[in-house]
Amino acid sequence: MRPLLEVIALGPGDAAGAVEGGADRLEVAADMDADGLTPSVQTVRDLKRECNLPLRVMLRANDGFATSGSELSRLMGAAHQLYAAGADGFVLGFLNPSVEVDVEAMTTLIDELSGAPWTFHRAIDHTLDHDRAWDVVALLPGVDTVLTAGSVRGVKDGLDELCQRAADSPVVAELMMAGGGLAPEHVPWLARAGVRKYHIGSAARPDRTWKAYVDARLVRSWRTLIDDTVAGL
Repeated sequence: MRPLLEVIALGPGDAAGAVEGGADRLEVAADMDADGLTPSVQTVRDLKRECNLPLRVMLRANDGFATSGSELSRLMGAAHQLYAAGADGFVLGFLNPSVEVDVEAMTTLIDELSGAPWTFHRAIDHTLDHDRAWDVVALLPGVDTVLTAGSVRGVKDGLDELCQRAADSPVVAELMMAGGGLAPEHVPWLARAGVRKYHIGSAARPDRTWKAYVDARLVRSWRTLIDDTVAGL
């Protein structure tokens, strides 16, 4: 099985570059100034018309990692609408006031995902106890991916933790998707540790600006790097 390359898409204009460049999956989000919020139903519909890549859609209503009862209810409704619009999976993650995984909020929302697979996003990097967080997340129903940089500051600071964690546990290595400031020089280290899922956002866009569309040549460079690195192990 070849490594997975996921690219952030903000709208249908990103579809062509992602497909041509060889992406395997899109994370669909809005408002990257807030590190990604729930996109509109129309955005998901438009992306579904533009490409046949699986769409993982963000479920996040504010720029933090906590959620309230009323907000959670809105996200539950959004999950149903987005699934009907073509979402193949979801991206979510909530923390409680103790800065631990909010299991109650997570399970409440997971129950509304129509059985779709989902990604626990970089909220895990913000927990106080990363070991405990991984143990909790790995047992949540339906999770098949954990997006992490190993540090709130990004992969450049979290690389050692990512590599050690993946090397120590095949379960973690299978779940882990490295992303959050991922750079080409990180890939060989991650690949040797067993990581096979990679996530890029602004790195897929000219000048790393969110105002530009996903560029096929940039995506292809990541596709080639990742595939060649893993094949050479």
